[in-house]
Amino acid sequence: MEIEAPARRLLLLEDDAAFARTLARSFERRGYAVRVADGLAQLHEQLRGFHPSHAVVDLKLQGEASGLACVQALHMHDDAMLIVVLTGYASIATAVEAIKLGACHYLAKPSNTDDIEAAFGRALGTTDVELTNRASSIKTLEWERIHEVLAETGFNISETARRLGMHRRTLARKLDKRQVK
Repeated sequence: MEIEAPARRLLLLEDDAAFARTLARSFERRGYAVRVADGLAQLHEQLRGFHPSHAVVDLKLQGEASGLACVQALHMHDDAMLIVVLTGYASIATAVEAIKLGACHYLAKPSNTDDIEAAFGRALGTTDVELTNRASSIKTLEWERIHEVLAETGFNISETARRLGMHRRTLARKLDKRQVK
């Protein structure tokens, strides 16, 4: 008698080993078959013998230009795969790029298994999202511009600082100050 593989197979791209372990266990308890990769090289290795139906991708992977390259590779591997981008560096620019590259949703950290699973369920989008009348502040506009340039440069801090006309350390301080965890 052959054991049937779970219909929900999740590939988790996360370079924080402790967070990846916790998230993997949580999804396994929900009936997912889970594999973990910490970057683009491991992603390609995992895809050789594993065919995920779902993926969670951290936007900023250690030693990688961006998790966006992983989103693109996953979407090219299977355009029906549900991909959620999870990030501590949320911005409109990176959210737009993630969706263009094939992600079905984009979540800012902290997010848990419930949030991610709900995002998989909202892959088609909805017109019921509440619109706000709040105008963007100067700080929000600056934050968005920084992340737009970060995305353009493949998350290269030095090049982003050069393009924005600011010192690299100043940019690093701004990013650390607004980091969402």
